[in-house]
Amino acid sequence: ISTHSVSGVSSSSKYFQTSRRVYKGLKEFGREFIDQELFNQSLDDWILENYGVDQVTGEQPFLKPPFLTDELRKLDLALEGVLFQQLFRMPCSPFASKSVKEDGYHALEDFLHVIVNGLWRTFWRKSGPLPFSLSCFHHPGSKFYAVEKAISRGRLEELRGLALISKNGNNLKVHWNQVVELVLFRQNILSGNELKLSVSTICEALFYGVHILISRCLSKSRTISDDSVFIMVFDSKFGAVIKLGGDLSKLELNTGDPYHSVAHWIKCHAEVLLSSVETIWNRLGNANWGDLGTLQVLLAAFYSIVQCNGPPRKSISSLASAHSLRLQKRRIECRLAENENAKIPYQQDGYQHGEIVELDHSDNPLVKNTSHLKLRQGEILLLEDQQQGQKSFQIQESFIGGNYFLYGAISLDYPTQLLTLYVGAHPSRLEPSWEDMSLWYQVQRQTKVLNILKHQGVSSKYLPEVIASGRILHPGPCKKQSPSGRCDHPWCGTPILVTLPVGEPLSYIVARDGPFSSDDALRCCRDCLVALRSAATASVQHGDISPENIIRVFNMQGTRHKVLYIPVSWGRAVLEDRDSPAINLQFSSSHALQHGKLCPASDAESLVYLLFFVTGGRMDPQDSIESALQWREKSWATRSIQQHLGEVSPLLKAFSDYVDSLCGTPYPVDYDIWVKRLNRAVDGSGSADRGKMIEEVAMTLRLENVAESSGTSGGGT
Repeated sequence: ISTHSVSGVSSSSKYFQTSRRVYKGLKEFGREFIDQELFNQSLDDWILENYGVDQVTGEQPFLKPPFLTDELRKLDLALEGVLFQQLFRMPCSPFASKSVKEDGYHALEDFLHVIVNGLWRTFWRKSGPLPFSLSCFHHPGSKFYAVEKAISRGRLEELRGLALISKNGNNLKVHWNQVVELVLFRQNILSGNELKLSVSTICEALFYGVHILISRCLSKSRTISDDSVFIMVFDSKFGAVIKLGGDLSKLELNTGDPYHSVAHWIKCHAEVLLSSVETIWNRLGNANWGDLGTLQVLLAAFYSIVQCNGPPRKSISSLASAHSLRLQKRRIECRLAENENAKIPYQQDGYQHGEIVELDHSDNPLVKNTSHLKLRQGEILLLEDQQQGQKSFQIQESFIGGNYFLYGAISLDYPTQLLTLYVGAHPSRLEPSWEDMSLWYQVQRQTKVLNILKHQGVSSKYLPEVIASGRILHPGPCKKQSPSGRCDHPWCGTPILVTLPVGEPLSYIVARDGPFSSDDALRCCRDCLVALRSAATASVQHGDISPENIIRVFNMQGTRHKVLYIPVSWGRAVLEDRDSPAINLQFSSSHALQHGKLCPASDAESLVYLLFFVTGGRMDPQDSIESALQWREKSWATRSIQQHLGEVSPLLKAFSDYVDSLCGTPYPVDYDIWVKRLNRAVDGSGSADRGKMIEEVAMTLRLENVAESSGTSGGGT
């Protein structure tokens, strides 16, 4: 047909528009390819040879499954909490009667509607009309009918299955090129007593699959990708998924036998993938949601919708990553349910009723050979806050990366909310260790910065909030002479900072899930700019924008945006001229690397480098400030950063151009205009007020006054 692959929409559509001869030849070929029995005869031997495990050699089948186990497992986690409810039960009678078949089609239609509606509302849009419909068909090229209409016309016995149709505006006439995926419904799909598909079932699925691919190639609108199609096959108990894909340009048209041509194309040029046959409906006719069979059907429907409507607004990976938070919440609920009268969720071995008991230091593994406080899961920490008094927190986990000074914890007063708990260095250890000095920035200095923002009325859901701060109360007697003094215990006076919310750093997310999508990158840029603008109202610059210091938070309280990107680690923030920012060879601004100070656009410049990194841009490791500056100069001069971001989003390219014009100048960033534009791109809002508003968050753990743990801002040379 063409020397170009038809897997891409643009190349194949251009070809068919310029070649009427090929278009006519393919159309005529589709008309001649109508006899399923002849097609079966051309292909059944090949299927027998390649499908199923060889009983003699034990070799695995040549026809592989369409999905990896990890894909199905990740989808299972992503759909936690999504309600799939089939109301029409699948009849399980072994006798084929008219009423049983009617009920079967009603149940199948309801099953598919629940799947498509659930996927669309979860991954694409929560509201608005569903852009799909379900119709039944008789044979390739036949008209489509609603199930009720086909039954009323007495054509039930002719029906072969259902098709998921992409709606075409107000045009009620449905064509085969609008088929998103096809579902065949047979009395029996199994091969004898074996739990595998019969040859006739596979042949019928491939027969319809070829017709759909040809119809898509002949379509002028080309709204659905034409390189592959999913066909699902069901009976009243079992189901399986078949995927057919390939380059139709290698299909021979000028032959007298279209069935031989298609069979040759399938054997030599196409890709046929077959899933395992799994139970879909139980003995009561209810779908086994969450089981392997339904997960295969769900994933096939998901990829079919992606072919038709493009990538979802929320990826499977992003929703699956929230599983850890849901799991943590469930653990807390279960522990509380075990003993409703207990003061803490659970007690550890050796502790009575969850109380903090005096420990013999010689037997305490946390004290041996270290002056750092390293906590374990389940440890209870008592915090002395100068304003709020004593507060108890229980350690839940050490955060990603093995950071033994950053923990997830819960307040024993409000045990359902996971918090971030920073453990600082003992004041006597600040000079001999750079590590301890870094902890000073993380705890004491960050406490000061966040308190400044709080006291100046800056409160935003895109900024972390202090829940508590103070000093740890160590086990055993304390011999300090004054409330602000310290005794000789190695923990006495160790500062603690507790903040909200909790999330995963972008560095971990990119390493696990790969580069961000365009939607995720735009949202990340918007959220960070809102946070930086809020801080700028108090004359505060972050000074350390990097993937480790931006977290992704899943808001589980039902707000409009479930995913938030929040800058954390404000300890290196610049409050006045004598403050020095952090130096990061990959993400610091050029002005910070050259002069050790920030210019007004430094945070925005670091944000551009961060966006370049999370969207898959190549950032070679730097070993000196000189090499880091050379990389920046070359990247901006050759516009490689703008070109890469332009492939992700034209708006991000425009933003990087804008930041390039401000780098090193005394001119401030116009946050308002960029937040307004990004709001419009992220959620379709044209209102600047939504982006300009500093949003307040209702905190159950909000404190009226948070004691500062630091007296001076950070200085540096």
